[in-house]
Amino acid sequence: MQKFYDDLQAGKRPKLVIQAPPQHGKSVQIIDFIAWVAGHNPDYRTIYTSFSERLGIRANLRLQRLYDTPLYQAIFPATRINAANVTTLAGRTLRNREIIEYEGREGYFRNTTVRGSITGESLDLGVIDDPIKGREEAQSETIRDKTWDWLLDDFFTRFSENAGFLSILTRWHVDDPIGRLIQHLPEIKVVSYPAIAEQDEEYRKQGEPLFPELKSLEFLFERKALMFEGAWQALYQQHPTVAEGELFKPDALFAIDALPVLDGIRWVRGWDLASTTTGDYTAGAKLGKLPDGRFLIADLVRLRGGPDERDAAIQNTAARDGRSVRVSIPQDPGQAGKTQALYLTRALTGYRVKTSPETGDKVTRAEPFAAQVNVGNVLMLRAGWNDKLIDEMRMFPNGAHDDQIDALSRAFSELLNKGGGFFG
Repeated sequence: MQKFYDDLQAGKRPKLVIQAPPQHGKSVQIIDFIAWVAGHNPDYRTIYTSFSERLGIRANLRLQRLYDTPLYQAIFPATRINAANVTTLAGRTLRNREIIEYEGREGYFRNTTVRGSITGESLDLGVIDDPIKGREEAQSETIRDKTWDWLLDDFFTRFSENAGFLSILTRWHVDDPIGRLIQHLPEIKVVSYPAIAEQDEEYRKQGEPLFPELKSLEFLFERKALMFEGAWQALYQQHPTVAEGELFKPDALFAIDALPVLDGIRWVRGWDLASTTTGDYTAGAKLGKLPDGRFLIADLVRLRGGPDERDAAIQNTAARDGRSVRVSIPQDPGQAGKTQALYLTRALTGYRVKTSPETGDKVTRAEPFAAQVNVGNVLMLRAGWNDKLIDEMRMFPNGAHDDQIDALSRAFSELLNKGGGFFG
């Protein structure tokens, strides 16, 4: 956090996410840090958000109590609460519980709720303390989408040129808003504190609790016994990918260093299509069926781009694969989908192309391929794309992206489909 502040002062737009288990002092730490920052620079404008109005008010009042202490005033005499922030009515002291302005300075602290209104406000330090209320909200794609839209359209549009972003939270879901943000902004620094150390660390050994004076190892094991493994891994160990990786078991994939030289391998390049530069990916997976009945993932192409860039990638990939590799492309419903399928088929003249609508939901389509992965019947060529694929498998079906799985599911389905004139 010292490094975060130094980078904030230097105008480096720092972004820091701290992941920690519930009831381990996260909010107290973040509030103390805000007070420390305000002491060093009372011109900073801070907006603090959380899932609960109650948490925001609690943060506001805790800050006011800190600012009023003789110790704080002795250390930071330039940071004082504006007199207008406190009024007296019928002998009672009433405090503004939504904003703290600093006397004679430009800065302030404003608290609100996630998805609450912050129109007209500007910030130099944006803080999110637990954006998701609990399991029910985390499991709701609608709430996750609404929170994500608020984060992009409301919260981040309030940032000044060199503002910093700080979030401290317990992870509930791999596709929660902070999970999406981490995927979109790789420069974010993520620091995770598992409740029980998973390996030897600088200040504790493997198996030791994070904060034994507050939550003993006995207490943590008691909680673990009450929870299913996925929930424990997400909430206490900060591994939401483990909690969601129930369909695919990617550890069963067997990596090889070179493609086998065998006759009779049948290849299909399956595609999952998108046409955006910032949203979903277009993915093309080259999957082969070996003579012994096993399957081999030989290549994955993945990109974001508009229709022209996407179509060019499909044509260029087909040229690299060669005419022995069949091409399978999804056809969207409606006339537009038929027109697109016709265009791509013509663009791939000379290659064996099949277009067809997707049937069933993503999970149903992926299950047959997942079954082969999970029994160790799928090989994978060792390459740079391996880690992204494994991550997506662990998160499926609740991850932010599923394009690689969709492409592989299509290729697998076509390898099993000996009818329809595809293989001849």
